[in-house]
Amino acid sequence: MDLGELDGDSTGRCRLNSPVPAVCRKEPCVLGVDEAGRGPVLGPMVYAICYCPLSRLAHLEALKVADSKTLSESERDRLFVKMEEDRDFVGWALDVLSPNLISTSMLGRVKYNLNSLSHDTATGLVQYALDQGVNVAQVFVDTVGPPETYQARLQERFPGIEVTVKAKADALYPVVSAASICAKVARDQAVKNWHFVEKLQDLDADYGSGYPNDPKTKAWLRKHVEPVFGFPQFVRFSWRTAQSILEKEAEGVLWEDSPTGDQEGSGRIMSYFSKGPRTHPHLPHRYFQERGLESATTF
Repeated sequence: MDLGELDGDSTGRCRLNSPVPAVCRKEPCVLGVDEAGRGPVLGPMVYAICYCPLSRLAHLEALKVADSKTLSESERDRLFVKMEEDRDFVGWALDVLSPNLISTSMLGRVKYNLNSLSHDTATGLVQYALDQGVNVAQVFVDTVGPPETYQARLQERFPGIEVTVKAKADALYPVVSAASICAKVARDQAVKNWHFVEKLQDLDADYGSGYPNDPKTKAWLRKHVEPVFGFPQFVRFSWRTAQSILEKEAEGVLWEDSPTGDQEGSGRIMSYFSKGPRTHPHLPHRYFQERGLESATTF
């Protein structure tokens, strides 16, 4: 699996896919959807689909695919290689969503939460398979949020396809297990070979599991936070763990549009993203003040 595209631009997303087997264009297929890396504060989130003809589903089950979380890294790699060897009837595609994309989406002016991002990415991959000519008859999805709502949404989007959304679908349906393996192999590779554009000094590659409650991960975050520029792009800066460290370790900020007399010390970086009311009144930028410009409320 070549993630070279991610090295060129680690701020957005990239899509990878196998060739579509000819039999998957002709025969009705079953398709599974799953993700890897939803919870970590480090690295990308990867969504994957895996599909095969309904007539060959037993062959996929014979590979002994299972929920990727129950497998070792070497077992996942071995199973992915087997799926690649069976590319005459097994196909896959995935979206790699960078930490920067995730956090800027969540902290944008128009909030785009992780559930919505996950739903839209999964929907986009199913549509991608259809656009590539895959004859999708059934879709099985590991749920994000309430499965009934998610299933109804997907069923409305794809009325000609039988859609099933379940919790723990990666342990229930082999085709979802296969998608889970594709996603986890891709994420593991992306994390292991991450290209740090920041050229960090004394980079420590031992960052633990990447999950917010891991002491080793927290120690890595504290070590690699830059007082002015914050975290490298490897970090999901919208996660509470990252925000807390940023508040403690980064320099204070005096916002230019804040009145100096009312400012009680410098503001914290994350206060810019606060959902609540501002402590100080928000004045227009000096460009507008110097020119006597005001917002028009009537015409």
